[in-house]
Amino acid sequence: MLEALKPQPEDQILMLMDQFRADTRADKIDLGVGVYRNSQGVTPVMGAVKSAERQLWESQTTKGYTSLIGDPAFVDAMRDLVIGDAVDPARLAGAASVGGTGAIRLGLDLARLAAPQATVHIPDPSWPNHRAIVAAIGMPMKTFRYFDADENALDMPGMIADLGAVAAGDVVILHGCCHNPTGSDPTPAQWADIVAALSGTGAVVLVDLAYLGLGDGIEADAAATRMLLAGLPEVIVAVSCSKNFGLYRDRAGVVLVSGQSAAQAALVRANLATLNRLSYSFPADHGARLVEMILADAALRAEWTEELSEMRNRINALRRDLAEALRDAAGSDRFAHFGSQRGMFSRLGATPDEVRRLREDHAIYMVGDGRMNIAGLAKEDIPRLARAIAEVCGQAQSAG
Repeated sequence: MLEALKPQPEDQILMLMDQFRADTRADKIDLGVGVYRNSQGVTPVMGAVKSAERQLWESQTTKGYTSLIGDPAFVDAMRDLVIGDAVDPARLAGAASVGGTGAIRLGLDLARLAAPQATVHIPDPSWPNHRAIVAAIGMPMKTFRYFDADENALDMPGMIADLGAVAAGDVVILHGCCHNPTGSDPTPAQWADIVAALSGTGAVVLVDLAYLGLGDGIEADAAATRMLLAGLPEVIVAVSCSKNFGLYRDRAGVVLVSGQSAAQAALVRANLATLNRLSYSFPADHGARLVEMILADAALRAEWTEELSEMRNRINALRRDLAEALRDAAGSDRFAHFGSQRGMFSRLGATPDEVRRLREDHAIYMVGDGRMNIAGLAKEDIPRLARAIAEVCGQAQSAG
């Protein structure tokens, strides 16, 4: 039987990580893998997390299972954090998941149970794993226009036209904030236009909310998701705690689903429990418990909020510094958009050959479409990065 297996395509980001590790150059720069790093190049354990872990170690009396949807206190805490009062809680169902990726998979599996032939519409561009997950579960997919690479701006006319043509019962994936890979998000007015375009279609929106708090703050970053929930009858929200709580390896996430009634929410909850049962039975609790403890304790929450603000401010400062350094190195404002974009990622707009040259000639690592993890930068590396980009890409970008 096993001889019938076919080789699977390599994950480009994981392959890039291996190449980076093997590179012996002392001045190498990793802009590929999507993790936050501090000024020492370390992905830190947040102080609030350490404090919660100490408390948990002292107080926890059992490692017994929670429930098929996870600890209800964690689900409720994440619901309050993300959704607030945008939707009647009676219409909401939720379940803990294995990180944000698990939440996306869980949300798409739920959609497939409800409508196996539904088409999933993915923004162009988007996180590559969106396509991979949809393909793995066997649902049809299409892309819709999102970003105009020539203008380094959202393609709002194209997006609105494409979303308005989505069929009833189809699923539309939207990034709630800090779009991966472009860093370009709609304004509140543009989000209102998106809701209006979708409201008459009967489509279900799946919001990928992986970077809550890393754009402009929790409330500002949650605003688009809340607008979608308030304006559409059925919305699925996949939330990650990896970036904003620094719980990468603990894989804490949650899927939140807004239905049209309390009875529908109960049905959704039962289906989420079954899906968890069929994949890993009971979701992991350690990271989820830490999140619940932090959100429930005023002092821990204040500490976490301050740490998250420091992370966000550092990323935004790196963006501004890089945009200024590129302006000086390239002699133009072609890269000015880096300073106004939000979140961990921006896309350079480089060709695969230019990405290769940056890697081979300058020890600068980014994925093949030119996505850069700004949050992986060290401030002292910015001048050299800007000079390398100007040398390899500047002339072609200016000519474009």
